[in-house]
Amino acid sequence: MSEQREHAESTPDRGLPMLRGDCANCFALCCVAPAFAASSDFAIDKPAGKACPNLRQADFGCGIHTRLRPSGFAGCTVYDCFGAGQKVAQVTYGGRDWRQAPRTAKQMFEVFPVMRHVHELLHYLNEALTLRPAEAVHAELRAAFDETERLTHGEPEALLRLDIGALRAGINPLLLRASELVRAGAPGKKKDRRGADLIGAKLRGADLRGANLRGAYLIGADLRGADLRLADLIGVDFRDADLRGADLTDSLYVVQSQLDAAKGDTHTKLPGSLTRPAHWAA
Repeated sequence: MSEQREHAESTPDRGLPMLRGDCANCFALCCVAPAFAASSDFAIDKPAGKACPNLRQADFGCGIHTRLRPSGFAGCTVYDCFGAGQKVAQVTYGGRDWRQAPRTAKQMFEVFPVMRHVHELLHYLNEALTLRPAEAVHAELRAAFDETERLTHGEPEALLRLDIGALRAGINPLLLRASELVRAGAPGKKKDRRGADLIGAKLRGADLRGANLRGAYLIGADLRGADLRLADLIGVDFRDADLRGADLTDSLYVVQSQLDAAKGDTHTKLPGSLTRPAHWAA
């Protein structure tokens, strides 16, 4: 099934570096802009626009970066800005951080989540462009990628006016069509569990090849040894799901933060572009 993800000659892996978080070129926007509440994910309450007390403002580094989970900040370990942080910092605001330009700080913090939504869509479009069976829609995917990427270079005011819901509504059918073309290559009847409530579901050893699991809730689900090859996993909530021994080799639209929120081990098979989370069992 690895052939499903080979690059067609006309579909370069465009934009991928810019879609990965580069903290060295950001202003720790994810440590300041979002609000979070004391919970199993965060040890404290923090309002939006206020710097986390663990942030070293001298260099925008995290004072507990190597011990986030034991310090009660597991939520930080599953966050992915998809490269939006450095885009806002270096492109939208030209390298001027929120301390140097306090009058634009509030606006910067509001632009950041908008940019993150746009970069997330770019990430999925980029992945769809690498799927050989979806070549029939590559031209449309490339056009959507280029137009969406153009939006990321807009002025702050233009970014804040973006209708993210409408943008997603225009792109999702393309991503779904690409998914359908790829999943058609999976054997057997394809399960459709789109948006399903599978919280705590017992799916150990389940054959989910080519399944549509878009937006499904798999919180705490037992997926040990499950076969998720060619399954569409966009937006799946894998918090505390048990992926030990599961096969996600050619799963579609799975992102690193989904794995970081789950449990797994050395027997869990992953797409080549993703890494095994450090907290997973040996």
